Amino acid sequence: MKRIPTLPMLLLACALLPAGPIRAQDPYGTVSYALPQTTIRLEVEAVREHFFAGPYARFAEKYLGVQARQQDQTTCALDGVKMTPHIEADPSARFFIDPEKTAYLSLSSQGLIAVADGSFGETSQWRFPSPRAADFSERGISSNLTSEATTLFRGVQNDAAYNRVAVQQNMVVEKPLEQRAREAADVIFELRRKRMQIVIGDTDATYSGEAMGAALAEIAALEKEYMSLFVGYSELQPQKVTCDVVPVKGQKNQTYVAFRISDADGIVAADNLSGKPYLLEILPQDIAPVAGKGRSAKGDVAVYRIPAVCTVKLTDGVRPILQSRIPVYQLGTESYFPLGK
Repeated sequence: MKRIPTLPMLLLACALLPAGPIRAQDPYGTVSYALPQTTIRLEVEAVREHFFAGPYARFAEKYLGVQARQQDQTTCALDGVKMTPHIEADPSARFFIDPEKTAYLSLSSQGLIAVADGSFGETSQWRFPSPRAADFSERGISSNLTSEATTLFRGVQNDAAYNRVAVQQNMVVEKPLEQRAREAADVIFELRRKRMQIVIGDTDATYSGEAMGAALAEIAALEKEYMSLFVGYSELQPQKVTCDVVPVKGQKNQTYVAFRISDADGIVAADNLSGKPYLLEILPQDIAPVAGKGRSAKGDVAVYRIPAVCTVKLTDGVRPILQSRIPVYQLGTESYFPLGK
């Protein structure tokens, strides 16, 4: 008779299942080690620019003779890259070794045969703060209002009928945008004239030493404020991200997308297709065979790797950015060290 499992039995079976991935344990009393592999760490620095166009941008060429960007824009550009090779254990290349013969070897904390050129580090990441909206409220000192003459008519009764009589009246209206731009340009040129007068001494007041420097600095600050109404201003935000590239042994094309840069999001992951890719090309040199034939090893051996010296290039797909020579263990060759009889 076939038994149908009851609900308590099913719950007990589910409780006995492992919660995470099953990891094979080494047999008790054995010693294992891993072969080294090279990870290429890139410390990428970029600068993100939030540009806010000035309200008088379209009048910049007319009144100041300069070209100005007309639209708000956010861009991100690469600022610097630091490339460092690190050595770590290759989890796909592990070997057992006789515990009695480990005196020949020194193992690191990662299970590697200890080497003097190992390098281990921590990863850190910094994200952009939220961008702020443009604010021109404190820029400019001229009024936004002007007085404009207009003619109104009112009816006046005489003996026969009503007559229309013109009445002059001033009304407060908003200045046209171009008029405000022209007044701002006049202030800029006036500030420049004042600066020239102070420099050549063509003023009623006498400026010297620190007083002259303070006056020129204040004029320069005022001019910068007014110029921003035409040419806009930028907020620069730096970003620093660390990313790792692990070359894959046996892969014919050793070109990897290291990271991407997006104008909207800055430095993004390699699989984020919204950004422009930066490629890491690894070109291993050929490893020559051993000259001559050594004595055959008897007994146990320890497997080790001889790294391939690779030319590593970082490009944006067209333009080279960084190039270096790096030993990459997993792209090299494996050899054997006899441990005795």
